[in-house]
Amino acid sequence: MKRIPTIEDVARKASLSISTVSLVINNKKNVSDKTREKVKKAIDELGYHPHRGARGLASSLTGNIGFILSHDHFSLAEPFYTKIFLGAEFAARDLNYYVLLTTVSGQKRPKNGIPRFLLERNVDGIIIAGKVSEQLVTSIEQFDIPIVLIDYTFPRKDLSNVCIDNTGGVRLAVRHLVEQGYTDIGFVGGDLEHPSIRERLSAYRATLEESGLPVDEKIISTGEADTGHENGFSAIARMHKGNRLPAAIFAANDAMAIGCMQYLKSVSQRIPEDVAVVGFDDIEMSSHVEPGLTTVRVFKEEMGKLGVKRLVEMIKSKTNTIVSVRVPVQFMVRESTVVQHLPDEGLRAAPAGAIY
Repeated sequence: MKRIPTIEDVARKASLSISTVSLVINNKKNVSDKTREKVKKAIDELGYHPHRGARGLASSLTGNIGFILSHDHFSLAEPFYTKIFLGAEFAARDLNYYVLLTTVSGQKRPKNGIPRFLLERNVDGIIIAGKVSEQLVTSIEQFDIPIVLIDYTFPRKDLSNVCIDNTGGVRLAVRHLVEQGYTDIGFVGGDLEHPSIRERLSAYRATLEESGLPVDEKIISTGEADTGHENGFSAIARMHKGNRLPAAIFAANDAMAIGCMQYLKSVSQRIPEDVAVVGFDDIEMSSHVEPGLTTVRVFKEEMGKLGVKRLVEMIKSKTNTIVSVRVPVQFMVRESTVVQHLPDEGLRAAPAGAIY
């Protein structure tokens, strides 16, 4: 079996002391560029990887980032947060950090308590993606390490965060429908405790008003406890049974939009000829359903990368300056809103696959 190279081997190959090699490995400043290059060359030639535990003893840091996600968000069927985690992993790798993932209960009073990597002081900072309980965050704050939220904020807590330009995305979606000639535009959403869903509902109302269109509460559904496919299905079903099916639907996310499409197909409503549908997020399934779903593309991996970069800045600078980042979105036009002619209007839609 090939022996794993040690720091002693690096020191011997570079003809330097172990303490000098350690200074280079831990990015200390009091080393000349020439010496630094000698150490790096020896490391490369030997294939040496520093022991993170030993680095921690020298710098009081572990080299680990904790990533917390609720059970409900970690889903193959709705991989929004999985993509965020993937982006975080890519950025952490580039910055020479490991990401430790744990899932927690989405309940207001989580039963599983504090993640073990925090209790064992095995992370230098925490990323929390999506909705978790405020009680959990309060508990984490007691460990006095940097925290960055992704796609979530708390009204009573001032924490660095990376969020979506929800307002800009909704304006693109609703204005697209208005430009197509639709004046009867409904809203399907749920879980209004999530700030993104609240922002999207508020932007929907504001954009209708800006466009000179009435806000009809009968075609606004926000009673669903969650935002999955089944929630979109049941929300539009209730609307239909109340004899108020709008000509177009803006859904708060793609999962709900796809659920709406499933229901519309089950009652022989054509999409988009009878009812147009727009979603938000651009999950992978959106381009594979029939018809393809017009939606707002969210750069999920980029959100994960930005979250890690901000967290590492906080770890290295040992400051807790609050920074809020809003990630731009892109509007994707597909077949769920594209018709050649709207009834009595003779208007033409944007071509399928167009990007705004």
